[in-house]
Amino acid sequence: MIVAERDMSSEQLQEVALGIEKEVSRVIVGQKEIVRGVLICLLAGGHALLEGVPGLGKTMLVRTLGQVLDLKCSRVQFTPDLMPADIIGTNIIVQDGNGNKQFRFEAGPIFANLVLADEINRATPKTQSALLEAMQEKTVTTANQVHTLPQPFFVLATQNPLEMEGTYPLPEAQLDRFFLKLNVEYPSADELVEVLKRTTAQAAVHLEKVADGDTLLCMHRLALEVPIASHVLDYAARLVLATHPEHSEAPAATRKYVRYGASPRGAQALVLAGKIRALLEGRFNVSYEDIATLALPALRHRLILNFEGDIEGMTADRLIAQLIADLPTD
Repeated sequence: MIVAERDMSSEQLQEVALGIEKEVSRVIVGQKEIVRGVLICLLAGGHALLEGVPGLGKTMLVRTLGQVLDLKCSRVQFTPDLMPADIIGTNIIVQDGNGNKQFRFEAGPIFANLVLADEINRATPKTQSALLEAMQEKTVTTANQVHTLPQPFFVLATQNPLEMEGTYPLPEAQLDRFFLKLNVEYPSADELVEVLKRTTAQAAVHLEKVADGDTLLCMHRLALEVPIASHVLDYAARLVLATHPEHSEAPAATRKYVRYGASPRGAQALVLAGKIRALLEGRFNVSYEDIATLALPALRHRLILNFEGDIEGMTADRLIAQLIADLPTD
């Protein structure tokens, strides 16, 4: 079901998106919201951060997406001894047939369409920061030379909760470059039974390629064309500004618990994700519900709580949910 036309209708987008989700569900049990969230990131041209304890299928989900999409994929296993050159590549000395030596850039695994950054917070901040330019500019600079990454380019990262041993917090600048942060929850009893059935028997699943890079780029262009009413856009802006303690209309909870609010990237992610959700729901306009539904994954990793918030056990999710409940829609 690979659609590579230059222009795509909303019906075709829905068909391709449902095809991707259907193929992924042949391997991944449940986790429909997580799969939808990752799909929204792909259609937005953004990056996804999946957080959860080990063993919940985060890596399997990303690997399955790599099999469903006709893209060049690579995987980087982040460890404390991983160096930036192990990710972006390095210059090596090569000798030609005449015996002349020269430098040649040896590309690292970052030069792929879909990069799985597995357990990204097990590497040191120095290594984590090697992704900053790639995630924002879609380029890599080494020895004053700029190398352009293939298009489309996505980083799908997994991380373990920071309370676990051997993890390093991601720099705020890198967190802000992730389009959505998705929390992977433990499966229900029925879902766990289905996982056991699929993984404890000899059952090889052959996945079909559903979309390629050109198709994803077409879907992205269509998403940008989805209209959003001025009052809905104003609602998204007011929601983001409500996370800023210095704002004149910030609620009491924000002033008490937040050190830094969500960045403009958070507002951009909120609106674009709302457009894509509307398309996936069969609508060509963005509603209040789209914005409210995506506020948690779009903003949770962009809020920095202060000392008082940490002491009193406040979380970004609780605060955002409270803001949504209290913020009027008109």
